[in-house]
Amino acid sequence: MTPQPISTSHHRTTWNSNSDSELAPPSSPAGSENLRLSNWLRVSWSRSRQALGDDDRPAAAYVERVSTDTVLERAARSVLPDVTAYIENEPVSLILTDGNGIVLSRTGGDSALFTALDRVDLAPGFRYAETQVGTNGIGTALEVGRPLLVDGDQHFSGPLRSFSCAGAPVTHPITGAILGVVDLTTAAQNSNTLLLSFATLAAARLRERVLDDATELDRAIFSAYRSACLRSSRPVVAVGDEVVMMNSLTRQQFDSPDQMAILERTRDIGGETTPVTILTDLPSGTVARLSYEPAFTGSRLAGGIVRITKQVASRRLSAPKVNAPIPPAIAGTGPLWRHTVQAVVDACRREDWLVLDGEPGVGKTALIRAAHQLVPDRGLAVLDAGALGDDLLTVASDELDSGSDLAILHAHALDEAHLAALTDLLQDLQAQEPPRRPWVVLTRYPQDSTDTSPLLRMFPKSVTVPPLRHHLDDLPDLVRSLLDTLGATGLTLAPAASNQLARLAWRGNVTQLKKVLEDTYRRQRSGVVELDTLPPACRSTTRRTLTRMQALERDAIVDALSLHAGDKAAAATAIGMSRATIYRKIREFGIML
Repeated sequence: MTPQPISTSHHRTTWNSNSDSELAPPSSPAGSENLRLSNWLRVSWSRSRQALGDDDRPAAAYVERVSTDTVLERAARSVLPDVTAYIENEPVSLILTDGNGIVLSRTGGDSALFTALDRVDLAPGFRYAETQVGTNGIGTALEVGRPLLVDGDQHFSGPLRSFSCAGAPVTHPITGAILGVVDLTTAAQNSNTLLLSFATLAAARLRERVLDDATELDRAIFSAYRSACLRSSRPVVAVGDEVVMMNSLTRQQFDSPDQMAILERTRDIGGETTPVTILTDLPSGTVARLSYEPAFTGSRLAGGIVRITKQVASRRLSAPKVNAPIPPAIAGTGPLWRHTVQAVVDACRREDWLVLDGEPGVGKTALIRAAHQLVPDRGLAVLDAGALGDDLLTVASDELDSGSDLAILHAHALDEAHLAALTDLLQDLQAQEPPRRPWVVLTRYPQDSTDTSPLLRMFPKSVTVPPLRHHLDDLPDLVRSLLDTLGATGLTLAPAASNQLARLAWRGNVTQLKKVLEDTYRRQRSGVVELDTLPPACRSTTRRTLTRMQALERDAIVDALSLHAGDKAAAATAIGMSRATIYRKIREFGIML
């Protein structure tokens, strides 16, 4: 079927603004089809009201996307240019989004329409989910799961009521998952029923192209998965662009929270083109070894196969009991964090030597100190291997002679000579009669779990402290604890500010969060911290690493916007930037207004 050019003759449904229902959109005209449409529309408005309240001008959020090459994007590169050609002389824009409603591309249309779309942030990078902007052709099509036309006043957001949007979901031909939405948007006065037909046809063409592409990739990942299941008696998980498979052993040996944790850790290493092995602590208390191998079709990465092995622990090293005491100085009650804390507490109480892995800033030192506070009448010496250098062995020996337990931070910084000397020191300690058993713990940044240096072989247990992004459910407790530590007992965060913190990547983990709260406390000593009081770095949702100059530019824009109450034109003038540039920078940095 060949698409026909869309006529923009006026054909718009008129809505009665005197609706009797507070939660419903304006009533539609009589007729069975209109009644059916009215039903999904009322439900959509109800969802929008629950998510957004009475906000008549909700704003789409900008999401920084990493470079991807999904099956939908590959299909779009070959299909959309031909489809767009049919509307190149029409005041209609063709918009493609991913399955989260994030706009991937915007083509067709004219400059006047593009300018109007820019004013409502219907542009690449912005998320048009119902929870962001209410009823609309993109987000509502994702919620309903079928093509639909949202015409003029049917939109929940006031600024969107000058548009008509026809959205058609693009589904995966094998899994049935919704990959994204094809949306045709035009001015409300140009609305036409052919919009929906054209969007549906474009979605069908994308689906056909996805089938050609996905079949090859899915065959590759399925073949690798089947081979792994046949050759292994272990739990196996396969992860591709659009496919997740797990064998029956995975479902039998791990409950749902553990399965989700396994998938989360797999996402961290997904996309690797070489084999990777990691150890991970699961919410149930199980320690699992995840062995990842990439699967290819030709030179293209199809996905990865993960073989899972439960680590065998001796009776003495069994998982800590769920009712083990939690140090009062440690904030957070999420299952992953609680299990990590209990593992360290348990090792400390039994004097089991421990290696504590984790990214910088996750709280390894704080966790050691807090766990040790539960052990009375034992001293603790905390030594930084990187700072002490050649003096480390002398200081460590003196502390051990005094009867103290020993924590050596940043053990990854030790060179071979210092590693050998420390190994000799600890071996001599164990060889004494009677043997001396102080608690010894090493911290290091994540390394290959296959490291078998003589020093590490002396430590029977390793615990990985999760990064903050893996236990964001603990963020409110952490914020309250850190504010109290700073003396900011009268300071609280508004829901919007808390939600914004939960959107950030937190590459610096708890250390970064502490610096943010210190900066916030300098700005405001008491009361409720609103979104615009957060430091400039927190008002940006970009997940890429900014250069020093980019960070300064972002901060200048945020400060100017705050000074001029969000007036972009005034802020641009104040910092000597054009209006077009400040709009682009706001989108690039994901600045929340």
